[in-house]
Amino acid sequence: MPPPQDRDDSVMALDLPPATLGPEMQGYFDKCNEKLGFVPNVLRAYAHDDTKLALFAGFYNDLMLAPSGLSKLEREMIAVVVSGRNHCYYCVTAHGAAVRQYSGDSILGELMAVNYRAAKLSQRHRAMLDFADKLTREPWAIDEPDRESLRAAGFSERDIWDIGAVAGFFNMSNRMASAVDMRPNPEYHGQFR
Repeated sequence: MPPPQDRDDSVMALDLPPATLGPEMQGYFDKCNEKLGFVPNVLRAYAHDDTKLALFAGFYNDLMLAPSGLSKLEREMIAVVVSGRNHCYYCVTAHGAAVRQYSGDSILGELMAVNYRAAKLSQRHRAMLDFADKLTREPWAIDEPDRESLRAAGFSERDIWDIGAVAGFFNMSNRMASAVDMRPNPEYHGQFR
């Protein structure tokens, strides 16, 4: 029998001491504790450098929370499809919980991670996820017919930008999470089930 998997409280494989956070980032951590009950380990991993943490958090918050033609659920669906394709344990776990939260569907997060094509999706969502998946697998092969399929599904030019930006961000984040063996907070596993 393998040992229980929920007993490891490490954030990542690197032993980087946390920096002294400036007031903005300390306030952000306080807000996470207040709203979530914990600080996501991705933020704790970046906390070895206050500047890098602020840049990461700012870009993430802009992409995932700011006004967009994409709903929060759609952005989370992209995050999970990209992360599943990249086998990113941290992001599949954390963003799978967000898909469950925003959709109210306890199964949808796993479908996005393992095989989004097995899900019952609208033409809009299928086109969006096909694009994000192809951008992850074969970025050099994206061409005008791929963008045209998004337009045909009702996405605006700005929406197409946002789909690419979210997929691109998670490709980068997945690689960092894998590079340092980032571990998801245990709370994510049971959320919104």
